[in-house]
Amino acid sequence: MGALVTQLKARAAELGFALSGVAPATAADGFAHFAAWLDRGFAGEMGYLHKHRAERRHPDSILDGVRSVLMLGMEYGAAESPGPARVAKYAAGPDYHRYLWDRLNDLAAWLVAAAPGSAAEAVADTAPLLERDFARRAGLGWVGKNTMLIHPRRGSFFFLGALLTTLDLPADAPFTGSHCGTCTACLTACPTGAFAAPHVLDATKCISYLTIELRGAVPLDLREPLGNWLYGCDVCQDVCPWNRKAAGPAAFPHDPELARLDPVELLGLDEAAFRERFKRTSLWRNRRPGLLRNAALVLGNTGDERALPALERAAATEADPIREAAAWAVGRIRQRVSNS
Repeated sequence: MGALVTQLKARAAELGFALSGVAPATAADGFAHFAAWLDRGFAGEMGYLHKHRAERRHPDSILDGVRSVLMLGMEYGAAESPGPARVAKYAAGPDYHRYLWDRLNDLAAWLVAAAPGSAAEAVADTAPLLERDFARRAGLGWVGKNTMLIHPRRGSFFFLGALLTTLDLPADAPFTGSHCGTCTACLTACPTGAFAAPHVLDATKCISYLTIELRGAVPLDLREPLGNWLYGCDVCQDVCPWNRKAAGPAAFPHDPELARLDPVELLGLDEAAFRERFKRTSLWRNRRPGLLRNAALVLGNTGDERALPALERAAATEADPIREAAAWAVGRIRQRVSNS
């Protein structure tokens, strides 16, 4: 089994996974913390987390007879979004779910072929697995105060994926302790004050939640703190000292056009044009109403009079939540102009 794990990790590296480690497939260490987080209402409208709450207690809800979990990390890099509207680094490329699934399924097929009679299941984000629990247990890093998994040499700009198997693979040493120390940079830098405490994120205030998961109107008091974030947010990772010297090239491909999106141009996209442009990206997740709502809010925070025609047209012709956000942005810009 030791030789098999060595070959398995080598194959994972060939597929672009910079980090790999094996954890035993026992009950998740942090399930009680996760359940308490849900009970405090911090998941907001993410009802799927409540729906599959119990399944996250143990990985056997995903694969019957599972004995081991191979945790994997693929770096997506720390490239900045240079355009007028910022996109989180992980989203400035193809849809990461499909990108990871394709490679994880390749790895699963390799493992089953190498160990006939075994079963394997590829997992990337959407399955009920507490990935960070098993990543820490597999030696990939510790969970920081910003709730992100942090590797001492690779930082936190990486995706997590998992391969569940019925094989009893030798486990790696778990990562013990935390290296955040007294640092609170991530907590104090959050524009919306989304951290209720170290290691506790109130998702209902998180910019990533507000720009991606929330389907309706963004609360008024949280709109200005959004700044120019169009989709997602990187602030709590950008300020983390462990990301200053993160080593290694990113295996995940980036699309420069997704890092230079113009919110005024976005407001002019109809449904067909939106589909054509974003269907194969992560930005497809919140669909046209969500992304154009965000574009209007960005313009309300950063735009000038040149954005008014596009915003006024959206406020007159679009349905909510785009219409309401565009009207808010028009008011913001006109107020800014009158005060100048």
